[in-house]
Amino acid sequence: MCNYCMECTKHSLLTTMADKEFQFGDSGASTSYPVQCSSLEMDGYVMIKDRPCKIVEMNTSESGKHGHAKVHLVGLDIFTGETHEDIFPSTHNLDVPSVSMKDLLVSGVKDGYLTFVDDNFDTREGPKVPEGELGEKITERGKFETPFVVGF
Repeated sequence: MCNYCMECTKHSLLTTMADKEFQFGDSGASTSYPVQCSSLEMDGYVMIKDRPCKIVEMNTSESGKHGHAKVHLVGLDIFTGETHEDIFPSTHNLDVPSVSMKDLLVSGVKDGYLTFVDDNFDTREGPKVPEGELGEKITERGKFETPFVVGF
């Protein structure tokens, strides 16, 4: 018996693989899934021009003599708020991003970051306060030391 001696073929192959460095890895979970364009709904989510968007306008045109019905989608980028629009055949599959919302119990604002209570009731510093009117409202409420809920 070799006791992982590096002399036998079996163990030298295993240690060679273990010695390699990998740049990255993921859990294998997809960040999006395909859905037929005709089954999308208002206020749903879809990838438009490779950006995750919330659907704010959706128009379907009738099929023509030589073609399919078309769906005109207008969406707001969920990260930047920019408007994106595109036209797709109703029978095509589009990617729908996996979006999850989470409510945070905010206990204050410190140096431009939210201080919140997580699911385990531990106090943590979290996301940066957004810019603009929403950020101003959150910062103002954070001064009063009364916890409030913010959805992310």
